[in-house]
Parts: sequence; structure tokens; C-alpha cells
Amino acid sequence: MVEGLVIALVAVLCAGVLYVASAARVIRQYERGVVLRLGRLRENVRLPGFTMVVPGIDRLRKVNMQIVTMPVPAQDGITRDNVTVRVDAVIYFKVVDPTNAVIAVEDYRFAVSQMAQTSLRSIIGKSDLDDLLSNREKLNQGLEVMIDSPAVSWGVQIDRVEIKDVSLPETMKRSMARQAEADRERRARVINADAELQASKKLAEAAGEMSAQPAALQLRLLQTVVAVAAEKNSTLVLPFPVELLRFLERAQQQPAVEEAGTGRTGRPSSVNGPTAQPPSSAGDGATAQPPSSAGNGSPLPEAEVPLPETRPPEEPAVPQAATPPAASSSAERPFAHH
Repeated sequence: MVEGLVIALVAVLCAGVLYVASAARVIRQYERGVVLRLGRLRENVRLPGFTMVVPGIDRLRKVNMQIVTMPVPAQDGITRDNVTVRVDAVIYFKVVDPTNAVIAVEDYRFAVSQMAQTSLRSIIGKSDLDDLLSNREKLNQGLEVMIDSPAVSWGVQIDRVEIKDVSLPETMKRSMARQAEADRERRARVINADAELQASKKLAEAAGEMSAQPAALQLRLLQTVVAVAAEKNSTLVLPFPVELLRFLERAQQQPAVEEAGTGRTGRPSSVNGPTAQPPSSAGDGATAQPPSSAGNGSPLPEAEVPLPETRPPEEPAVPQAATPPAASSSAERPFAHH
């Protein structure tokens, strides 16, 4: 009798242990439990920790509440400007309502993946190639809105969507490379032209300053020579500016003009003075005879008549007026006769 009671007690204890073992559940911190009792949803969501269910009656579904990183397979599409591209992306989402994630959709992961692929194809067809390459932030926001709209009813929240890579055809890559090269060359030429313009303005200002002081040009030349000689070159190339030649030419012309002016003004004043040398003097020879020997009939003075015509027209015929009337003197007659 006692042995039967002991056996029954042991059997009950074993059954209790088996029941507890089959009914006990452990929910992790990042999970939530949804219980279905006889196919009906229990309103209370099981929190993390130890919980019990009725074996054979309750069914516990654990839902992960962590952020899920899901890659979106690359999608082929045609942009709005008729360029074939291949775009892939990555999506970050998490479950905010475990009940809807279990009841509203069969497999929320698969549903989110398919929605992301279709939305990515749609965003490719609505965008230009330049937007896909440079304006990705706007496209990411638009793609997030397109996926998040149906996912709200599934108890899923889209945290972030990022376009990873945009694959282009080889011909398009070469065309874009040529375009970028041409654009950079254009900017280089514009910058060079601006530099030349600024340099020309500064050189014009420097030329204006140097024209006021011609000696500054010589000083600048000497500075250039010093700068070139500092490099210890075997060959020294010395540039000689044309402006310096013009300056030296003007410096030489000024004394010549002054001498010419003093000579013209001094001849008339020296005729009447004691140092005047009239053509009728004895030392002038045949060149002084044309006015005085006209009446002698000698052929020699007639050959020298064109000489007075070579004088400047502004000089008055003072020598003729200064010639004394007694030109046929006794000292000249033997020379004329000879």
C-alpha cells in the first residue's frame, strides 16, 4: 500500500516536471512574445524573461525587435533620360508592433524585401542619371517614403534606405569621362585667361609708373639681372627693353636740337660783329667769289654759283649784302687771271 502511494507520488512529480518543462518559455531582451491560444490571439504580449504557456493549447511566436539590415538585390532599370543602369540598395527596418508583424503579414521580412525592390525600380524610372549619381539623399528619402507607407500596417518601421551602387554601361562611362575632361579643360582655360587679364592690368599700371620715371626701367633691368645671376647659370640671357632704346634716342636728340637752334640764331647776330667771316674774305677762295666776280667774266665763279642754293631757305642772303663793292681787288685779280 505504501509502495503504491510512493509510486503514484513519484509519477505525479514526474508529470509535473514534464508539464513545467513543456510549458516554460524564455524570451530574450530584444524579443517579444505573441501567444495564440487555440488559434486566437492573446492580447497580452509576453515581455522578456520567463513565461509559461499551456502545452498543446498555446502557441508562442517570438518576434525580433532589433534593427534588421537587409540588402536589396540589384535592379536593372531605365532612367527618365533613357539611360540603362543597374542599382542596388540596403534597407534598415525594425518591428514596432509585434502583433501586426505576426497577424497582418505572413512573412514581414519577405514583404519588406519585395516592396524595396519594386520601389527601387520605380524610383529609377522617375529620376535622371545625374540625380542617381549626385543627388542620392533626395532619392533615399523618396525611396524610404515609398517603402514605409505599406509597411506601417505590417507593424514595421523603415529606419533608413541607402542606394549603394549605380552601375553604368561602358560607353556611358567613357562619355562621362570625356565630358568631365572637357569641363575641366574649359575651367582651366577660363582661369588662365583671368590670370592673363589681371597680369596685363598690373603690367599696364607698372608701365604707367615707369613712364613717369624712366630711370625706374633701368633699375628694374638691373634687378632682373641680379635675380638671374643668383641661379649660377653658365649662360646669362639679358633682355634689353625697347623702351630703354627709345629713352636713349630721345636723350641724344635733345642736344642736337639745342645745337641746331643756337646755330640758326647765332649766324645773323655774328654777321655784323667783329668775328663775322663774309664770303668776300681772301681765305674763302672761289666759293666767296660769285657775288663780286660777276663783272670780271671769269668762268671759275660761274661753276660755284649753285653752292648758295644748298643753304636752308630760312637763312637770309646776308653774305651778299655784307660783300663790299670793291670785290675785284688787286689781290683777287691775279688768282682770277691764273
